[in-house]
Amino acid sequence: MGGGNTTPSVTALLCLGELWGGRAPPLQGTRPKPSIRADRGLTVPKGSPVTIWCQGSPQADVYRLYKVGGSGFWEAEAPQDSSNTAGFPFESLSSYDAGRYQCAYHSGDGWSGRSDPLPLVVTGMYRKPTLSAHPGTSVSWGEKVTLRCRSEIWLDTFHLSKEGSLTLAQSLRLQEAATPIQANFTLSPVTSAHNGTYRCYSSQSSSPYLLSQPSDPLELLISGEDAGPGAPGPDPRAALGWGGSEGVTEGGKELSEGWKKPERLPCPTIPTLVPGVQPCSWGAEEG
Repeated sequence: MGGGNTTPSVTALLCLGELWGGRAPPLQGTRPKPSIRADRGLTVPKGSPVTIWCQGSPQADVYRLYKVGGSGFWEAEAPQDSSNTAGFPFESLSSYDAGRYQCAYHSGDGWSGRSDPLPLVVTGMYRKPTLSAHPGTSVSWGEKVTLRCRSEIWLDTFHLSKEGSLTLAQSLRLQEAATPIQANFTLSPVTSAHNGTYRCYSSQSSSPYLLSQPSDPLELLISGEDAGPGAPGPDPRAALGWGGSEGVTEGGKELSEGWKKPERLPCPTIPTLVPGVQPCSWGAEEG
């Protein structure tokens, strides 16, 4: 699937045009729309395998996968089990495969609507940036820390991720070319929820689904105790860069709504269909 050497291997998988069996591709169907997820999480390294899963109805007989903006689709027969889920495997991701995907299913004499879009982000397209903490990696509870992501080459967008999170914490876009090429992610006030391992990525705003290699990991340690029971404290979502956290960069602006406006970044949890696989599904509607 995708460009070059990528070949899907699901049962009865076909790359088709705009018609199948005389029926037009679904846009707005009367059946409940399916859910869509990827088995590798938010970002996938270039050259790695990944499978996109589409969960529909017990009555589904055919599933389709669409790349948003593309003219064709891939098709797979419904599996003969109780998962109500069809998989579309990518054997080796390339830059061609990056983008947003939707799926739909056919049952009876009609199609469902298309799922919400799923972003597929490919990393490893540029050299890795460096990530540092100021004033340091050990910070007292309630204080402020700035995580600085710096690139050796001109890339205008920077992304911060926290290990274990299904979202990118923050994304910042530079407004003008300047040196050093960097973005400052400010977390304030910090709590124990900010403890963890961080990495950052860089990218071009014109190619929002193609990211650099990840920076080396940075371990952030928060010392001290949180507020006691009943005492008000910072929004726990601050650990993901929402609520209490603030994105600041010289000559830049925060892109907290996702890769590019008006897309949204949060990834709600859906039931795991494959043992050991963490699902990821996005809720932003097609704009």
